[in-house]
Order: sequence, then structure tokens, then C-alpha cells
Amino acid sequence: MFRMPAEWARHDAVWTAWPHDPEQWLEGLDAPQRALMQMVAAIVDLDANGQPWGETVNLLVRDETDEHAARALLGPAAKGVQFRHCLYGDVWLRDTGPIFLGRAGEVSAARFRFDGWGGKYVMPGDTDVARRVMEWADVRGASFDFVLEGGAIEVDGEGTLLTTRQCMLGGGRNPGLDQAGLDARLRWALGIETVIWLDRGLQNDHTDGHIDTLARFVAPGVVACMEPAADDPNRDALAGILADLRAARGADDRLLDVVTVPSPGAVLDAAGMVMPASYMNFYISNTTVIVPTYGVPADDAAVAAIAALFPQRRTVAIDGKAVVVGGGAFHCSTQQQPSRQSP
Repeated sequence: MFRMPAEWARHDAVWTAWPHDPEQWLEGLDAPQRALMQMVAAIVDLDANGQPWGETVNLLVRDETDEHAARALLGPAAKGVQFRHCLYGDVWLRDTGPIFLGRAGEVSAARFRFDGWGGKYVMPGDTDVARRVMEWADVRGASFDFVLEGGAIEVDGEGTLLTTRQCMLGGGRNPGLDQAGLDARLRWALGIETVIWLDRGLQNDHTDGHIDTLARFVAPGVVACMEPAADDPNRDALAGILADLRAARGADDRLLDVVTVPSPGAVLDAAGMVMPASYMNFYISNTTVIVPTYGVPADDAAVAAIAALFPQRRTVAIDGKAVVVGGGAFHCSTQQQPSRQSP
């Protein structure tokens, strides 16, 4: 049976994209471009001899001009990058790309309908990204006729999946499908045995409650989430998530082991609005864990707490505030392609 592997399983590559549309980045493109290329360099992870030893990065760009700009920011790390020229809307490959599946010695992929995050952000090229990625990756798979964004799900690789009702059952993505119907479809499409439904996400979240800003598996049966501060604007939502996770059982019918990191609290954009900032939006690469920071007092403690969860990897903290302006952070902008050599 094909199953979506946990993110800490070895990857052959990762897919991401160059931010280019000023309408999606209202505080400017320079800062998110720098931050995302810092992320790419951390994933490539040059060794002491200047050779890539992390994972290959496939970077979508529109044309030679974009590629030249990306190479200038990447410097020597560009040697670990494959540039893929195509039309695409934005950088959120977690949602527009396919979801890769694996079993011993084989990799497949699942494609789902993409409706621009409930019709809010419909951009040219995004509905074709998953097909193009599968062709470039030389991977076959199945297409499913329901809406699913990769950031809406989180798996432990052993049959347990986390998601939220706010995203999957709200926002008009799948009218006519109730929780039971979506539960069955997730099991079938991704090789899942148990679906754990949380309630809602962060304030002003472009994605309507994606799980990858709320809770992440860090080992089989072990899930991390954020502990809210007293003045946290998301205090009630985060407290509810923590309570629900502590009561939840995984595919092995055991209670989840829940660990916490601090929340960043109130992170404001240039207009003074609360941003959906989260330390949970980290990306687990083969050799590094890339964690977003926000220039707030909780940054150091949160990065240290996440680093302690991945002692075999190097933790890299990168300012993610400029990226959140566009709707997500480092996990949202990446989609891992698992290795054929490990399930």
C-alpha cells in the first residue's frame, strides 16, 4: 500500500518556487525573496568542501530573469538547485504541488483539485503545477476529485493524520462532503488509518486553518504544538488544540505524546494587523530543520525547543515575518519528494 511518509523520512528532493507577484507581497518582494533563498541554501546545505549534501531543491521560476535573480541570492548553493521554468501563481508548493506517497522501493503521487484556497487567491498556472511537478519528477499517480491542500494535513508516516474542520469543512472547498465523507477520502488517497480532527486555526490565516501552522508530528506518535502566552491573540484556539491533542489517539490506539513550544504571540504587519505567525511552520530537510522567527522575545526559546526535537539535524532559524505577509512560511512553500530507497 502506498502511504504518505513522515517528513523526517529521507527525501530525494524538495519543490519550491521564486516569489514574483507584487500583488501577493504587499510589503515588497525583496525581503521574502531573500528569506526564501536563505531557506533554499539551508536545504541544499553545503558541506565543508562547498558541496551539497542536504537535498536537491527544484525551484520554479518563470524565466531566465527570475533564475538569474535567484542565483545571485543563492551564491554557491545554486549548485544544488534545479531551476524549472513554468507559469505559476505563487510559492506555495505545499498546496499547489502533488502529495508524494511511498512504499518500499517506489514513489507515487496524488493530485487533488485546487481551487485557490477556497477561491480567495486564484492565480494563473497554479492548477497545473501538480501535473508539471509529477512529470519533472518522473512519478506516476492518481488524481482525486476533491479539494485538498498539502498544508491542511500532517502525518506521522504510520497511519495517523491531523487536519482541521475549519479548513476541510469550511470555506466552500468541498460542498456536499461532511466529515465522515472526507475522512474516508483521506484514508483512501493517502494510506491513512486514523484521522484526528482539530477545530480551528490562527487569526487572519489566509488558508482557513491549515494544520501546518498549528501542530506537527516530530516522531511517530509524538506531536508538537504551541503553548499560548497570557496575552496571545490566539490563546483560545491554541488552548483548544492542546487539549484536543492530549485526548487524541493515533493509529496504534495510544494517546499521542504532546510536546509544546512557545507561541510567538502577537506579530503585527505594517498595517497593525495580527499575522498568522507560527513556529510550527518549520521544514524538516534531510540534514536541517528550517524554523521561522519573527523578531519577538519567544524566538530563541522556540528555536531551542524545536532543535531539541531533532538532535540529528542542524536547526536553522530564518526571519519568516516577510514570508508570512504572503500567506505562509517555510513549510507552506515546500513539498518534499520522498526517497525511493526508504518508505
